[in-house]
Amino acid sequence: MALRPRSRPRTTSSPPAPDRPAAAGRPAVPDPPAPRDDAVPATRAGAADSGATPLGARVPVVHRIGAVVVGLVIGTFGVLGFAGGLDFFSTEGERVLGLSSNGLLSTISVVTALVLLGAAAAGARIASTVMMVVGSLFLLSALANLAVLRTDYNVLAFEFRNVVFSVCAGLVLLLLGAYGRVSGHLPADSPYATAGVDDVEGDDPGAEFPSTPAEFAAERAMREAEIAVVQHRATADQSRRVAAMAEVHSRADRRQVWMSFDETPGHAPG
Repeated sequence: MALRPRSRPRTTSSPPAPDRPAAAGRPAVPDPPAPRDDAVPATRAGAADSGATPLGARVPVVHRIGAVVVGLVIGTFGVLGFAGGLDFFSTEGERVLGLSSNGLLSTISVVTALVLLGAAAAGARIASTVMMVVGSLFLLSALANLAVLRTDYNVLAFEFRNVVFSVCAGLVLLLLGAYGRVSGHLPADSPYATAGVDDVEGDDPGAEFPSTPAEFAAERAMREAEIAVVQHRATADQSRRVAAMAEVHSRADRRQVWMSFDETPGHAPG
């Protein structure tokens, strides 16, 4: 009986995926590659979506909380001095929280604490200004009392540790008061970024911020155009708009200049 040779199984290969069907008279065009996530520049709006708190929102909180914390510390020192029944004008004070104090210094401490707490309640801008003023006074007090240590003119009963505390407290107050306010590169959403003529005239500060979808879109386009100009990849239209915005100073005016280009009849953004 003759044996039949074993037949080899046939292998079939799947046909290649066809390209996108071509229109009449045009070659087939392959599908475009998917955009890379890292190709999209990070924006401030993206940071807000990710949960990060923008600097402009942190600044008022730091000013108010800073004034409250420092005010409570100084106020506690003054109240404990009153509770100890210290002599008002004694040049040799008694220990209060590790520092030397008398009745006059306790009174000044309580008044300073009330001023800081009142400024924090009045608003972040007032708290910032008051902290910088009080911080400067603390530094001046440290220098003045350092010159009269161990003399009859030492009416606040200062010791060297009081001088060190005054310097430290003054620097802390200055740093907290200047946080997010004294800088050459303030963020656009900082409440002090557009302080100037508009604030003096008493205009509504809320007018500086976008309130409509068109204004928010204009703000995003403005940032993209300014970045493009810095990176030397701006279009001619972006360059014209940024140059026109440089002629004005307030945020609202810059946004109005940008949007005026879109209102020009026959204008096509580039």
